[in-house]
Amino acid sequence: MTEKQNPTELTGTVNAISEAVVINLYAAADKIYPRSTFGFFTKWRWVTIWLTQLFFYGIPWIEWGSRQALLFDLEARRFYIFNLVLYPQDLIYLTAILIISALSLFLFTAIAGRLWCGYACPQTVYTEIFLWIEAKIEGDRAARMKLDDAPMSSKKLLKKGSKHAAWIVFALWTGFTFVGYFSPIRELGASVIGNSLGPWETFWIGFYGFATYGNAGFMREQVCKYMCPYARFQSAMFDDDTLIVTYDEARGEPRGNRSRKADISNQNLGACIDCSMCVQVCPTGIDIRKGLQYECIGCGACADVCDTVMDKMGYERGLVKYSTQNAVNKGWSQKQVLRHIMRPRVIIYAGILIFLVAGLLTSLWLRSSFRVDVVRDRGVMARLATGGMLENVYRLQIMNATETTQHYQLSATGINNLVIESDVATKDKTVTVNPADSRWIPVRLQIPDGSMASGSHKVQFEVKSMDSKESVIEKSVFLVPR
Repeated sequence: MTEKQNPTELTGTVNAISEAVVINLYAAADKIYPRSTFGFFTKWRWVTIWLTQLFFYGIPWIEWGSRQALLFDLEARRFYIFNLVLYPQDLIYLTAILIISALSLFLFTAIAGRLWCGYACPQTVYTEIFLWIEAKIEGDRAARMKLDDAPMSSKKLLKKGSKHAAWIVFALWTGFTFVGYFSPIRELGASVIGNSLGPWETFWIGFYGFATYGNAGFMREQVCKYMCPYARFQSAMFDDDTLIVTYDEARGEPRGNRSRKADISNQNLGACIDCSMCVQVCPTGIDIRKGLQYECIGCGACADVCDTVMDKMGYERGLVKYSTQNAVNKGWSQKQVLRHIMRPRVIIYAGILIFLVAGLLTSLWLRSSFRVDVVRDRGVMARLATGGMLENVYRLQIMNATETTQHYQLSATGINNLVIESDVATKDKTVTVNPADSRWIPVRLQIPDGSMASGSHKVQFEVKSMDSKESVIEKSVFLVPR
C-alpha cells in the first residue's frame, strides 16, 4: 500500500479485481425460420433444384447397353460415363474434369457472385427441400414458430415425428442413390429388399443419409457460415463489377414505417418501409441492408420479397436487386452494367476454361480404344530356353476400353532375330479381351544365345487391334547376362 492510497480505496480495488468477468467468445445463434416467398429468382432456384435432383436421382437408373450409364465401379477399377470407359490409368481425365469444374466456379463467381451457393450447392438444395417438407407438415413460418414455443402435446409430437420420419426417409433414399453411383443400383436395390446389404454399402448409405439429415435438417445455415470454405475465399474472386445482391441505400434511406397513401417526400423517408421481410426470407438470417456479407449466398430471396412489398406500396421495384458495387455508386443503367462484365479477369478465366475444355474433348476424341502396360518378370532376369535360345519374360496388360469383344495381335521389334512367344496367344499371336475388361498376357522374348553383347537392349512391343486397326507401341528392355 502506498502512502497516498487509503485502506478504503485499496479494499475497493481488491473487490473489483476479485469479481469474475465472463466473456462469451461464441454466442449461440437463434433458430432461423425462413419465410417462404415467390418471384423471379425463387422460380429459377426451384428450376435448378428440380434439374439437379432429377439428374442425381435419375441417372443411376438409366441403362447404357447392358450396364448402368454412369457408374464408378471401384471394385472392378473402371469408371463408366455413358459410352466412355475409364481406367485408373486415365485419372488425368477425371483430374481435368475437376479442374474445369473449379474454373467454371471461379468464372461464374467473378461474373455473378455466389450463384453456385444460391442455386445448385447440395447444402442449399437439400435445405430448401427439407424446409418444403417442414412447411407442408408444420405450416408456414408463424405456425412453425408457434409450434416450437408450445409445450409438448400429442399434436406437437405427431407433427414433429411425421416431419422427422419424412426427413429420414428422404435422407436414406439420398444415401442409397449416392452409393448407387459406386455399386450397380439395381443390384443394390435388390440387396436392400432382400436384406443382404454388405457392410460397406450399409455404412455409406447410413453415413451419407445421416449427413444429409443433419446438415439440411438441423445445421442448415451453420454449414454455410462456419464450415464451407468457399464463403471465406470468395472475396478473392469479387471486384466492384461482380453482380451481387445489393440494397440501394441512396433510395431506401432513411427507412421507416408509413401507410400506403403517405407521401414519402413530405415525411423525408426513403423507399424502405423497414418491414424486415428481407431478413425473414433470408436462409442465413442476415440483413442485406447492412451491405454485402460473407454469409450471403446470393439466392435472391430478399430481392423477390422486396419487389413484392414495393408492388403493394406502389413503389418502383429494384430496391434490393442484383447489381454491382460500381453500378450502385455511379448510378449505371443495366446496359452499362452488362458492358462492364467482360473485364480482364473474366476474359482470362473464360479463355483458360475454353482451352481446357477443347483440350479435354480433343484428347477424348483421339484416345485409343485400348491401353497396354508392359511389366518385366522380376523373378527371372534372363534364362536359357530349349533350342539354345536366350529368353526374357514379360507380362502385358491389355485393357479393352470398348463395349465389344476385341482381338489383338502381338509383335515385338528392336533386336535382330527376335522371337515372341505366348502360351495364351493363337498361332498368329492373337489374343481376345472381353468388353470393358483387361487381361494379363504372359509373353516371352527370345534371341539366339550369344547373338547379342551383354547388357540392356531396347525393344518395342506392338499390340494391334484386329477390329479397329489401331495399334499401341510400348517400350521395354531385353537383358543379356554376362
